[in-house]
Amino acid sequence: MKKLYHLFFPVFCILLTGSVFAQTVKQQPFQLKDLRKLVRISSPRISPNGKQVAFVISRPDWKNDKSKQEIDLVQVADGSLRKLTFQRKGLSSLRWSPDGKQLAFLAKDPKSKKSQLFVMPMNGGDAVRITDSKTSVDAYAWSPDGKQFAFITQDTVPNPKAIKHHEDAFRVTDNNYMTRKAVQPWHLWVVTAKEGKAKQLTHGKWSLGTDQGSMSAPAWTADGKSIVICKYPDVWEGNAWHSVLASVEVQTGKVKTIVPDEGTADPVFASGGKTLAFMRPRNGDQNNGFAVYVRENEKIKDVTAALARNINNFVWLPDGKSMLLMAEKGTREVMWNQPVGGVAKLLNTGDVLPGSSVSVSKTGVIAFTASTATHPTELYVMKSVGQKPKRLTHLNAFVDSLSIAKNEGVNWKSDGFQEDGVLTYPVNFEKGRKYPLVLVIHGGPEGASTVRFSPLVQLLAAQGFLVFQPNYRGSINLGDAYQHAIYRNTGKGPGEDVMAGLKKVEEKGIVDKSNIGVTGWSYGGYMTSWLIGNYPNVWRAAVSGAALNDWVMDYTIAYYQKGDLYFFGGSPWVKKYWKIWREQSPIAYALRVKTPTLIMGDAGDPNVPIVNSYEMFHALRDNGVPVVFYVYPANTHFPYDIVRSTDVYRRWVGWMVKYLK
Repeated sequence: MKKLYHLFFPVFCILLTGSVFAQTVKQQPFQLKDLRKLVRISSPRISPNGKQVAFVISRPDWKNDKSKQEIDLVQVADGSLRKLTFQRKGLSSLRWSPDGKQLAFLAKDPKSKKSQLFVMPMNGGDAVRITDSKTSVDAYAWSPDGKQFAFITQDTVPNPKAIKHHEDAFRVTDNNYMTRKAVQPWHLWVVTAKEGKAKQLTHGKWSLGTDQGSMSAPAWTADGKSIVICKYPDVWEGNAWHSVLASVEVQTGKVKTIVPDEGTADPVFASGGKTLAFMRPRNGDQNNGFAVYVRENEKIKDVTAALARNINNFVWLPDGKSMLLMAEKGTREVMWNQPVGGVAKLLNTGDVLPGSSVSVSKTGVIAFTASTATHPTELYVMKSVGQKPKRLTHLNAFVDSLSIAKNEGVNWKSDGFQEDGVLTYPVNFEKGRKYPLVLVIHGGPEGASTVRFSPLVQLLAAQGFLVFQPNYRGSINLGDAYQHAIYRNTGKGPGEDVMAGLKKVEEKGIVDKSNIGVTGWSYGGYMTSWLIGNYPNVWRAAVSGAALNDWVMDYTIAYYQKGDLYFFGGSPWVKKYWKIWREQSPIAYALRVKTPTLIMGDAGDPNVPIVNSYEMFHALRDNGVPVVFYVYPANTHFPYDIVRSTDVYRRWVGWMVKYLK
C-alpha cells in the first residue's frame, strides 16, 4: 500500500476467461488471446560506449504458471536483437563492467536455488558464477577498476541446530503478524571479479535490507577504498524510514555515518566519485515526495527543491554536473534535466511516457523503458537529452493492430486544489449515447494514474464501459502540497476529490448515472470501501481488493507498523490520537453500505493483512448486502503469478458486467 510505487496492475499477467468478454467489431479490441502475448521489459542497461543495451525479457508461461526469462542485447544503431541467456531463472540487476567487456547479473543458481552473481564475457563464452553465498545475493556493484564486487546478502541463522530442535520462539518487536521466525540482518561483502573468496565487511544487528525488500545498491568511491551503504536500524520495514547513509572502509570494515538525516536511500556517485546524490523525503517529512539531495564538500542540498514534487528515480549524466529525473507531472510521466544548482528543464518526449527504469552511457546516450497511451512498455533510446525518443524494441507490436480505447486527461477543482485524472472511452464509443462508468482507483496512496497503456482499463473499455481513473490528495503527480494534504485526512479529503472528479466526468453528458461502479486494489481498495460507506446511493457495484479497512488493524499487525504514524502524527493506542485513526477507517461506516461488493485479497498479505477484508465481509453479509469474498493462497500483496492474477481480473471485470450491464 503506502510508499509502494509498483502499482497493482502487472502488464504481463492479466488474463481473463469466459464468453462474457466477447466483442464483435471490425477491428478487434484488446482481448483474451492478446493478453497472453504481453511481454515485460526490465533492468535496461546501456553499454559504456552507448552502442548496446542489455535488458531482461519476461514472457508469461500459462501452462506452468511462471514467467520465462532471458537477457537480450539490442544494438542501438539498427535495433537488432540477440539472446544472451537460455533457461535461467530469477534474472535481474544487469550491470556492465566499467570497460564494457563484461555483463554481470543476478540469477538463481540451479544447484543451491539461491540468487547468485554471474559475469558473462561479451566477446563470447558462458557466464561464470562469481559468488557462492549461503543466502541469496540481493544487490551488488562493480568496483571502479572492475576487479571487485561489493554485494549484499542476508546473514545465516546463527543457531540452526537449536532451530531444528524447535528452540525457535522469537521476540515480537516491530514485525508483522505473518512473521514465522527470527529474521537475520543483511550485510555487505566484497569478492574479486574472478571467482575469488568473499569477505564480509559489516556485522551487527543493524541491516542493509528489510524483511519486505527495502534495500539500496552499494556505491563505491572513485578510489575503490570505501563503499557507501544505506543503513537501516534493524530488519523491519516499519523502521525503514530511520535509514541513514554510511561509508565502509574496504580494508578494515570500519563503518562511519556520513549522512545522518533519516530516510536517506539510493546513494549514487557522479562520475569522478566525489559528488554523492541520494533520495530522501523532502525535508525529512514522510508526507512529502522523494527529493534528490547532493552531498558535496561536506555540504548537503536538495537539488530538486524548486520542483517541490515527488521524484521516482534519478541517474547522473556523464558530465557529473547534472542528472535525469523521472516523475509524474499531471497525467503524464516525464523526465527533467536537472543541473546541480540550476533550473530543471522538462524534456520533450512527445507521446512517449518514460518509466522509472533508465540507464545512461558514458557518451550520454539514454536507454529507458516507456509506454504510450495506446502501446505497452518497450525499450527506447535518446542520443542525448535534447533528442527525441526512438523505439528500439517491438516486443509488444501486436497491440498496434488492435482497436485500442482512447483516453484523455480530465481536470477539476476540489477543496482549493487543481486535480486531475484519466477518462477512457469505450472501444466503440458513439456520440449521443450514455455509457456505464467504472472507477479504477490507484493504490499507494502515493501513486498516480496517468494516460499510459493499462490492460485492465482496456479490458473494461472493450466491454463498453467508460473508465475513470481519478487522482486524489496523496497522489504524487501534482506536487508536495497536494501529496501532503492527505496528512490526518486519509479518507474524507480523498473521497471528496474522487467525487468532484466524478461530477466533472458526468458533466460531459455521456455517463449513465444509474450504472456506476467503483473499484480498486490496496489503497484503491481502501478508497472503494470508504466511498461505498460514505456515498452509499451512488454505486451499483464495487470491487474492493486488498483493502485497508481498519487503520488500527494495519498499524497493529501489518509490516508498516510505525510507518503508519506519519499519516496521523501518533499512535492509535494513545488517547490524543485515538479518535482520528478510527474515524478515517472505512470499517466505521460499514453499516451504511448498500452496494453489491466483490472482495478479494491474498491470504498471506503482509502489507494489508487479509483480516481487514474479513471484517468488511462479515459486516456486509450480516447486514444483508450482496457480497462475495475470494482469498488467494499467496503470501503477497497481489497474486502476481499468471494463473491467480488471471482469476482476479476475470472476477473483477465480470462483477462489473454482472451489475452494470
